[in-house]
Amino acid sequence: MPARLGPRARTKPKRHPFHDFWERITEGIELNVLGREFLSEAKASYRLYSKDVDWEKVKNARGLGRIWATTLALFQAMLMKLSPARRVLLLLAIGLIVIQPDIRWGAHGQASFHFGGIGVLILFVLLAVELADRVTMKRDLEIAREIQQWLVPDSPPQIDGIDLAFSTRPQNTVAGDYYDAFLRPTTPQSGAAPRLLIAVADVAGKSVPAALLMATFQASLQALAITPMPLPEIVDRLDRYCRAHSLEGRRFTTAFLAEVDTQTHEMNYVNAGHNDPIFRRASGAIERLSTGGPPFGLPLLTDSATPYASGTVQLRPGDLLFVFTDGVVEAVNNGDEEYREARLLACLESAPKQSSDATLKCVMADVSTFVGPARQHDDITCLVLRVTT
Repeated sequence: MPARLGPRARTKPKRHPFHDFWERITEGIELNVLGREFLSEAKASYRLYSKDVDWEKVKNARGLGRIWATTLALFQAMLMKLSPARRVLLLLAIGLIVIQPDIRWGAHGQASFHFGGIGVLILFVLLAVELADRVTMKRDLEIAREIQQWLVPDSPPQIDGIDLAFSTRPQNTVAGDYYDAFLRPTTPQSGAAPRLLIAVADVAGKSVPAALLMATFQASLQALAITPMPLPEIVDRLDRYCRAHSLEGRRFTTAFLAEVDTQTHEMNYVNAGHNDPIFRRASGAIERLSTGGPPFGLPLLTDSATPYASGTVQLRPGDLLFVFTDGVVEAVNNGDEEYREARLLACLESAPKQSSDATLKCVMADVSTFVGPARQHDDITCLVLRVTT
């Protein structure tokens, strides 16, 4: 019988309080990972501020003058992101810290007060106010994200012979990508089999503006889908709505819409300026589904709209449909190298074939491995449809 450990032997070694503090600060993330995340965030911040810099003026400077001009231009871009009151306080704080004026009193000036500390205090107050704004905005964005998650399905519909899976990874808290899959209602009198409608869309732009337009697009599609109108007419109505709310074409939407007869597995589709989905036959042959027209919401080049063309394919057991947004193939790593379609096709070729979910997880994992900690410029959304019988 093994000897029992005494109370002293069973006592866990006491950890230093600094260790617990460091764990809370870093959330258990290793230093090298934190460093890569900081570099990625710094690059993203530089891209944000550099958009407001007049680089032509900077290029005219020479030597150290160019470094000074670049620093000054980036600082001015940062300064203009603040409210007027905060700009004044920031300039005042920097001036107090750099100049460090002081007041002396007494017969021989033996007592003095330095204003450099006031500058540091002003910087701390500005940081606290900016953090408060950020926390408030983050809370509002989290609420917006929850609402947006209500607009897309949690799980795919269960349909005999059809296996569906989908996933999205927002570039920001909220996304401009949209995916959906649902059965259109039928009447008992029609005697027709239910038709599965699938949709993947990408609104031009990022974050909140794109997310708001995505919500209106989803509402429009859902409202039109409950009517008996065919897919080409739904597409035409969507385009009219998007043109009326596209800010003269600046907020257009690419989309792939398809309707599958759940009994015959015939699929009608329209590609509205979207990345051509990959349709892989059971034999391994690859087809690209490009029939359709321009993105929704673009201004008309003529007095009347041109009807969108629709394509038809017959789905057979073993066939796979992979629909994706451009955030997949344009995902970048720390070297600014894009993932590209060649990698996507190779990944699909080697992906597990037992289920759509396994294929989807394989692709998303491959993209994640490729990009690493690099911050992405766009949302990543995929939808996989596999015919089982």
